[in-house]
Amino acid sequence: MTKATAANERIKREYFRYLKEAHGRDEATIDGIAKSLARFEEATGDRDFKRFHREQAVAFKSKLAAAVNARTGERLSKATVLGTLRDLRSFFMWLAREPGFRSHIAYADADYFNLPDKEVAVARARREKRVPTLDQVGQVLETMPSDGPLERRDRALIAVATLTGARVGALASLRLADVDVAGGFVDQDARHVRTKAAKTFRTYFMPVDDDAMALIRDWTEELARDHLWGA
Repeated sequence: MTKATAANERIKREYFRYLKEAHGRDEATIDGIAKSLARFEEATGDRDFKRFHREQAVAFKSKLAAAVNARTGERLSKATVLGTLRDLRSFFMWLAREPGFRSHIAYADADYFNLPDKEVAVARARREKRVPTLDQVGQVLETMPSDGPLERRDRALIAVATLTGARVGALASLRLADVDVAGGFVDQDARHVRTKAAKTFRTYFMPVDDDAMALIRDWTEELARDHLWGA
């Protein structure tokens, strides 16, 4: 490891600790920011952060605009580009006030990571995502195997997702007590359910598929009756 890279690693560790302890950022968020910083370091040949110049930001924006997703082979989305540049701007704004960096980096230098307003608008635009129709979901539930308990569990999970729109992380962490079939709702309790931004809320079953509701009812009853599950 070069001297410059070692120095960068040390200051990044301080920054990640600052994000966690001072701003309450979770590990997933910090991992994303670390990825953004790694992209920049790769583009600059791991140059010492103290040697940062606004022209590096300008050149990096050009490289990022031409970069491709390693998995899909397509250009990075505008949202990914915006998020990466936002992470870098925040990092260098923080560096500009840290001892040892104040004389090397100006706050205004970090602003060179900003995108043009039109590109920001494109990146932030909300677009409707294509999702399966209820008929397609019904076909899936009807044709899924159900001989074993794990297969019946899988069907019930898809049924819950269909009627509540719950996130995958939340579905995987629900407890039996969270599902109230009689009341027609699921309590997403952030103390143990992995909800977005650790928010606690109640999600009601949408009355769109009686067969899906029956699968949920049958599975929760089976868990308590045959597998002796508690709350």
